[in-house]
Amino acid sequence: MRSVGTVLALVVLATVVATFARRWRIPAPSLLVVAGLAVALLPGTPQIQISPQVIGLVVLPPLLYASAEDMPWRELRAVWKPVGLLAIGLVIASAAAVAAVTVWVTPLNWQMAFVLGAVLASTDPVAVTALGRRLALPPRVQVLVQAESLFNDATSLVLVRVAAGIAIASAAANWGAAGGEFLLLAGGGTVIGAAVAGLITVIRRRTEDPVLETVIALVTPYAAYLLAEVAHTSGVTSCVVAGVVLGGRGDRLTNARIRLQLHAVYGTVVFLLESVVFSLIGLALPGEVRALADGDRSWPLYAVAVAATLVAVRLLWLAPLSAVMQRKGGIGRLNWRLPMVLTWAGTRGVMPLAAALSIPEVAKNGTPLTDRPLVLVLTTSVVVVTLVVQGFTLAPVVRASGIALEPAHTAREEARARSRLAHAGLARLEELAELEVVPDVVLDRLRRGLTARLDDARERFTEQGTDGTPGESADEAYRQLRRDLIAVETTELQRLYDAHAISDTTRRRLQRSLDLEEARLADV
Repeated sequence: MRSVGTVLALVVLATVVATFARRWRIPAPSLLVVAGLAVALLPGTPQIQISPQVIGLVVLPPLLYASAEDMPWRELRAVWKPVGLLAIGLVIASAAAVAAVTVWVTPLNWQMAFVLGAVLASTDPVAVTALGRRLALPPRVQVLVQAESLFNDATSLVLVRVAAGIAIASAAANWGAAGGEFLLLAGGGTVIGAAVAGLITVIRRRTEDPVLETVIALVTPYAAYLLAEVAHTSGVTSCVVAGVVLGGRGDRLTNARIRLQLHAVYGTVVFLLESVVFSLIGLALPGEVRALADGDRSWPLYAVAVAATLVAVRLLWLAPLSAVMQRKGGIGRLNWRLPMVLTWAGTRGVMPLAAALSIPEVAKNGTPLTDRPLVLVLTTSVVVVTLVVQGFTLAPVVRASGIALEPAHTAREEARARSRLAHAGLARLEELAELEVVPDVVLDRLRRGLTARLDDARERFTEQGTDGTPGESADEAYRQLRRDLIAVETTELQRLYDAHAISDTTRRRLQRSLDLEEARLADV
């Protein structure tokens, strides 16, 4: 009962803090971590212990899936090479650098230092996605950061398993076996995730019940995650692959009403889980610090050193990569500002915390791993440092870099796209007028609406009134013809996106506008 009350209190706290974060225009994850830390330091606050099972089985799957669903195929295909270099090469380099620095500045032995390096080597998709929603980064830059955080977890998890095996067995590293395990985790997770996505695609195309469709969408990430874990592959990779595949097909699987319902339900679930989990990170740190031995009181200095190492290695890795990509013209014109933004966007979050909690408490010979509490404290404190320091300053860094898209640019792109959609609708309307198969009153009503959208393309579509009072049959003809025109506009919208005339963000926004209008027609 106490745990239920704690969860409800966290939900209330997270909701209040997130509300103020939105009003103050500051990143909610960073403010939630600070709020959790402040609450944990209050007298009488119960000690919070985070269960790795709760994080791994309850929280991570829907958050990973939601982040992957937002990944546009077009931009992902354009940046898959640098994503691969970051997801494998940078993870290994970060783990090695953190292990070396940890052995040098902390009392940890090299085995546990390697564990810490592996845990903190990958950026966190939940934190990166949550922070990135506020920034107007160019599409390929946003996808590069987000895709890296989604796909580098398989590498990090393999390193964690290898490092933990070394620590608990005091054995030498078997890198050949580690390479095979990586292929098993990543490859197996990819196959299972794709298979789950294919099965869900077949089911959803044959489902028209909004409630059942919502249940299927909520169960999908858990199914992908659990099936992969049962098969001893990467549940994270499986969940990400399923989300990327289904996210690219989402507009073609269901109708407008169900898409709107899924958007609302998933938005609520993601908000609650993100809010609670970031609050938990701040709440857990004081309790972990109290569990430390007396000789480990220099942990703040250790944490700063590790965090600085992660930032330095990331910048040193990205700078030459950016120079190579600039020469090849991979993602446009690059300079020192872009590596700095990409470096500062590499925050840690839920994934490293879950990996650290999964470290066994005892070695194979039955002796406790006395260094485990310090590893937990350093992991949580580095996560807090990156979320607070980098989270609060990421927006100013992006603004200072000059690479952010101006609001006027987005508005112009959306206005042009709305104008093209209206033109496509008018062209179809004129074809029907020549066939004389639609009443004139219906044609006039639709023509006035589309013309108004052309006159003021930056405003969202509002249904236009009519001077006359058409009969019931004319109203029904209007609704049916408007649905047909929405289908024409949806096809034109997809064509504009495929032709690289608009970004994925604009496509999603306009598709939602069309869905809202189609849903209103069904309610009439």
